[in-house]
Amino acid sequence: MTTSPSSSRATALLPQDHERALLVGRVWRDDQQGPALVVVRGGQIIDISATINVMSDLLDHEDAPGLVASAQGDVLCSVDALIANSCASPATPPYLLAPCDLQAIKACGVTFAVSLLERVIEENAGGDPARASALRDELKQLIGTDLSKIVPGSDAAMALKAELQSRGAWSQYMEVGIGPDAEVFTKSQPLSSVGFGASVGLHPSSHWNNPEPEIVLAVDARGQTKGATLGNDVNLRDVEGRSALLLGKAKDNNASCAIGPFIRLFDAHFTMDDVRSALVSLRIEGEDDDFVLDDSSDMREISRDPEDLVAQTIGAHHQYPDGFMLFLGTMFSPILDRDGAGQGFTHHLGDTVTISTPLLGALTNRVERSDRLPPWTYGFRAWMAHQTAHQTAHQTAPHGTR
Repeated sequence: MTTSPSSSRATALLPQDHERALLVGRVWRDDQQGPALVVVRGGQIIDISATINVMSDLLDHEDAPGLVASAQGDVLCSVDALIANSCASPATPPYLLAPCDLQAIKACGVTFAVSLLERVIEENAGGDPARASALRDELKQLIGTDLSKIVPGSDAAMALKAELQSRGAWSQYMEVGIGPDAEVFTKSQPLSSVGFGASVGLHPSSHWNNPEPEIVLAVDARGQTKGATLGNDVNLRDVEGRSALLLGKAKDNNASCAIGPFIRLFDAHFTMDDVRSALVSLRIEGEDDDFVLDDSSDMREISRDPEDLVAQTIGAHHQYPDGFMLFLGTMFSPILDRDGAGQGFTHHLGDTVTISTPLLGALTNRVERSDRLPPWTYGFRAWMAHQTAHQTAHQTAPHGTR
């Protein structure tokens, strides 16, 4: 029996205007031992891999919206069934994967004034959450200005930099927060991100950490932004706080990057202006302590325009022949005490994290330790072997079948 696209679970996952949204993603198919590209139509999941089976190729297509709107294929299941399959433990095929494949996974840091202050606090606290509260008050008194009104790289920003340097309050995080150059780093490797319903991983050495709810742009090989999705840039505050040179350990671990559920392509109904005005909501629900935290990031408070962040990532100085996914940063830096006064927030294993915004839907993941999750084994060689088998199967299939 077909499940209605207006059912509660489908509505919670999909954009509020999902009937007109161009949604494309990737699912795992056991019968093909690999991923397939899918679109969402009328509450159904349609496999379009007979038409195109590489997300990088789809995003590079000169008319990606037209391709997604017209591509035909087999109905795999309803949206509700896909959600249930993806949330099962273990997941039951077909289930959602991260919607990207060959793209580089890049991320921007310190793009909001609130997160800038928290990065400076982490640095000064040396990774010790117990020192954060006192440092927060000291820094606010010392800086004495609303950083959200400072345009990065402007004359006013450079004057503030000189003043803070003279007062001994300058930081490497201030440099990327209000200086001319954005922080753009590699979050994780192609094919390593997890999708909706999967568990995200914390490095076992971390005891002070949090989710980072963000909008993620899907950018093609020419540097053109083709759409957007949601992401969780899992953050280890104690690790990066000990040294910014530990950014790789703080950011790139097994299952430490979640993206999904689908990429929504830009068209007449969804544009970069919708990204610029989005309110990204976050809900954390504890399994062992009934803890609940609700917060949000207002993209209107971002200090650098998304297109500027794209331009700082790709250009004559750096190319991405398979395109890239770009996390835009977050203003979410939780300070609500969870385990005791002055301790601030940190994850407990078993937390459920839901990131949502009306025009992109919702991304939900459970928090576990990275060393206790299934290891990442599906890399480029496995993906290439699947592509070869897929092409062979379609070349030898009788006419009119797939």
